[in-house]
Amino acid sequence: MFSQAHKLSHRRAHPILGFLQKGCVMAMNRIQFQPGMSLFEHFQQRGTEAQCEAALEQARWPGGFRCPRCGGGAHCVLRVRARKTFQCNACHHQTSLIAGTVFEGTKLGLRVWFLAMYLISQAKTGLSALALKRDLGVSYPTAWLMHHKLMQSMVEREAGYLLYGDVQVDDAYLGGELNDGTAGRGSENKVPFVAAVSLDREGHPLRAKFTRLPGFTRKAIADWARATLSPGSTIHSDGLACFAGVTDAGCVHQPTVVGGRKPKELPMLHWVNTVLGNLKSGLSGAYHAFGFDKYAERYLGAIAYRFNRRFDLHALPNRLLIAAVVGSPCPARSIRMAETHC
Repeated sequence: MFSQAHKLSHRRAHPILGFLQKGCVMAMNRIQFQPGMSLFEHFQQRGTEAQCEAALEQARWPGGFRCPRCGGGAHCVLRVRARKTFQCNACHHQTSLIAGTVFEGTKLGLRVWFLAMYLISQAKTGLSALALKRDLGVSYPTAWLMHHKLMQSMVEREAGYLLYGDVQVDDAYLGGELNDGTAGRGSENKVPFVAAVSLDREGHPLRAKFTRLPGFTRKAIADWARATLSPGSTIHSDGLACFAGVTDAGCVHQPTVVGGRKPKELPMLHWVNTVLGNLKSGLSGAYHAFGFDKYAERYLGAIAYRFNRRFDLHALPNRLLIAAVVGSPCPARSIRMAETHC
């Protein structure tokens, strides 16, 4: 009797589990339903400045401290203006824990930065600077700068990966219709970019890249393909003439003339259309306004970064920490000028 009552109460507490126990069929996307990292777990692991310092030190020097000047390992630890500083015993060079990272020059505590990385990494469609300001309790200019520095580290991390195999591509635009202009290719306020999605052997999406272009010309596509695609890949497009430029980069082009057909009638472009739809919905839902022309690469790169690491949401805060450690220490002026290489 107790066992049966326990089962019933368990079903009430967990409606999804109860639904499945009754023998009903319900499709569950394992990526959408993965647990991620809870806020409680974050504060358990990164709730103090000391914990954040230890995590940053481990991310910078997994095998122990190495002097950036001479490579020596023997060192002593100092405190300079409340920052942990390492002095090499061999050459006496001093380097702080945050020097050479995205955090370089910050006056904020590491707890604030680690919370920002957690919030940004766990947000499905991204997090605006305004939302970050409210969650962190900092000023909007501070939240904006933190947000863009972390997005820049995502962009730099993504730059090292190429798409390979079967790749679906499509032309797309940011802007225009969101500013009372003409939508699509005729928009006077548009930012053209290429969306590309690589597939596994079962035809499921693996990785995506969203790359701004100066325009949809054969030369622009050829240059993009050399920087984005592995030679020998098979590229599926909607037949736009410029996509023939992928052959100049050693790829195979398989165009499909759309001819007014609806996306559901184009299975060879299904995933790139789906990902593009999610991208635009996410941008409009998370960000009320941003400079399309100035910061497009950064926002697109951050979306690709999260998408390409969607299989392990729990590990994403630590992966973003590594990206912040190996990324360029971009000064505020460079970030505001939207330089892609700081």
